[in-house]
Formats: sequence, C-alpha cells, structure tokens
Amino acid sequence: MSHSSPARACGIDFGTSNSTVGWLRPGLPTLLALEDGKPTLPSVVFFNAEENSVSFGRAGLREYLDGYEGRLMRSLKSLLGSSLIDGRTEVQGSVIGFRDLLTRFIASLKARAEARGERAFEQAVFGRPVFFVDDDSAADRVAEDTLAGIARAIGFREVSFQYEPIAAAFHYETTLAREEVVLVADIGGGTSDFSIVRLAPERLKAAERWSDVLANGGIHIGGTDFDKHLSLAAVMPLLGHRSRLKSGREMPASVYFNLATWHTINFAYARPVWADQQRLVLDAMEPERLNRLLALIRERAGHWLAHQVEQAKIDLSDGDTAVLSLERFAPDEQKLLTRAEFDLATEMLVDQVETAVARLLPTAGLAATGIDTIFFTGGSSGIPLLRRRIAALLPQARVVEGDLFGSIGAGLAVDAARRYGTVDDPRR
Repeated sequence: MSHSSPARACGIDFGTSNSTVGWLRPGLPTLLALEDGKPTLPSVVFFNAEENSVSFGRAGLREYLDGYEGRLMRSLKSLLGSSLIDGRTEVQGSVIGFRDLLTRFIASLKARAEARGERAFEQAVFGRPVFFVDDDSAADRVAEDTLAGIARAIGFREVSFQYEPIAAAFHYETTLAREEVVLVADIGGGTSDFSIVRLAPERLKAAERWSDVLANGGIHIGGTDFDKHLSLAAVMPLLGHRSRLKSGREMPASVYFNLATWHTINFAYARPVWADQQRLVLDAMEPERLNRLLALIRERAGHWLAHQVEQAKIDLSDGDTAVLSLERFAPDEQKLLTRAEFDLATEMLVDQVETAVARLLPTAGLAATGIDTIFFTGGSSGIPLLRRRIAALLPQARVVEGDLFGSIGAGLAVDAARRYGTVDDPRR
C-alpha cells in the first residue's frame, strides 16, 4: 500500500459519548476536526423546539444548557441492539423515530468529515464493540446490521466493521519498534472491550491480521454506568431516592433510575410521573427531598444534572473531591462528593470488568506473565480504581496510555487504508 497518496476510505468511531473520523493522508493528522477545530464530536442530538431546529455535539449541548426548550438525546449508540431502536419520541407535537435520530447524527459525522477532508467518502470501516449486546448473538447481529443499514442510507457504498480494541491496537502498533503481546483495554462510554493482540512493526501492512488476535472479550459496562451508579448512590438520595413514606415503604425507585440513565431521562417528564410525585410528596417523611425532585422535573433539568454528575466523575478521576451544584433546580445548594464515595458506588462495576479481563487470559492461552503491555484507551479508562485493578492482574506488564478519545478512530483509519487502498491504487 502506497503512503504517497491519501487513503480511499475513512474510519468512523461512532461512540456512546464521543465520535471521531480518521483518514490517512501523507504528512497530515489522521483525525479530522469535526467541531470547533476539535477531532471529537460529542454523540449528542438536540431538538430545539423554540427554533424548530436540530443541532449536534457541543453546539447541541450548549443550546440545551442555555435553557432552550427541546429534547436532548445522548448515548444514542446504546439504542443499537435494543427494542428502543424502533421506538419514537415526541417533541412539541412532532414524533421522531430513534432510528431517524441515529441516522441524522451519523449523516452529520459524514458531512463534517467530507467538508474537512474536501472530498466525498464512499467507503468506511466502522468501529464496533466486541458485543453490542451481551450474551445474545442474534441481537448483536441486528445491532451491526442496523448500523450498516444507516451507513448505506446516508451514502456509503461499502461498509465494513472492526472491533474497537483491535482498531486501537493498530494505532498503537504504528509506534512500536519490536514485537509485543498487548492487552488493549478500551473503556468507553457504553462498553468495556478487551483484546489480546500480537503486534509488531513488520506486521503493519499484512492484509490478514486475525491470526495475531489471541482473544477478544467485552462487557456492557462503560462510563455512563459509572455516572449512573454515582448518581444513584450520592445524588438521587438528595431528591428522595431510598427515603421513606409515612406508611414505612420506600419511595418508588423508577423515576430515579430513569434520571440516572442518559437515554431514559425524558421518561421522567411524562405527565403521569408528575402526578405520582405530587401525590407522594404528601406522604413523604422528608418532603423537602421530593420538592427538589418536583423542581427538577418542572425545570426539565435532568440532562443538566446528569452532565454535572459526569463532570464530577471526571473530577474524581483526577482528584479526591468534587463539588456538585444543584443550582438549576435548587438554588444555592451543592453537594461535596469524595473519591471514596465514588469508589464505593462503583466497586461492583469494577469487579465485573476485572472478571472480564481475567477470563481473557486462559482464552488466549497465556499466563499473566505473557502480556508485555496494557494499552489503555477510551474516555473512561482514566477511572483510577478501574485502572489499578486491571494493572494488578498483570503486575509485570508496563502500562501505556493512548489518546483516550482518538486511538480508535486513528486505528480505524489505518485499517480502512489497508482494506480499501489509496486514491491512486489502480486495483480499485
């Protein structure tokens, strides 16, 4: 494959939280700038009901946080493989299908990449988690087929897929001087995916790489689950979660679970929910907590609060404390969160991820000492407890951190060039 001309195809990392597009070109950055000069486009769609417009990424988040009436959708990728993909949502009297939302977002990714690259793309390699759906191969196939169908509907003639951790491995391989056996730990917004791969500089151009992939595994736990568990343990109790009614029963939990999960927040705004909560506040032992919940629903501040929780998680990954503001619906109120609280709230998730990694070693036929390097990528791989526990499984391995948001898109670009050749390749 000649590197003197640009690749024919691009690589698309459609992520739960952020998306990127990579394209190999001689002497230029692999990732294309998709918004505000940045390579990441947050996987966000905002329907602005006041302006009757649709915006994506940071622009959509800004409009939502500025207080425009409308409907914010995040974690769109989580819809793939779920029954919700064929569902619909209502915005100011218009009914919009979730599949259409996904199509619009991915069409925007394509259009931005083409504007930046100053060319049309007809071929693409899409990243995919090792499992879109855990323990259900039929649903997993439907998820991939849905994504392929959307890609074709927006104008890609040829679409292929690569596991996201394998793509990250290909990106890391471009930096190597000698052979290594690498555990790629890709911990993203929706899934934790792992691959054990044999990498070497001389293998870079080989067309067939499956013999170098020693094991793949994954689990449906990612950054949004860490947000949810932190929210339920430390934030939702401020709104009445786990508090008691005068009858001695615990407050019904469904509204809190909906508010703690990005793609179900809008369910909390349904009229019957409002009626239920107004009735429950009369029977609550701590009505001030329920009043905060009512204020949140009235202000439609669920996504705003989820954004605060996500930021607190990021702050607690870097430091020991984070201040969480409730100002949007409870002025002058805030909550101090600690790293210890975060670790306690998410320990069960970390246990499950650790088990998924431990299972991978016998599959690859390796002892822990057989792994040379752990390569961390994905925005949630910075969570300290998670990183510590994975590293402790492989004490001899060195730890390398990739571009947490860019390694997969860059690796998919490498794979796209290998699969589809370059623009001047006479074979195509």
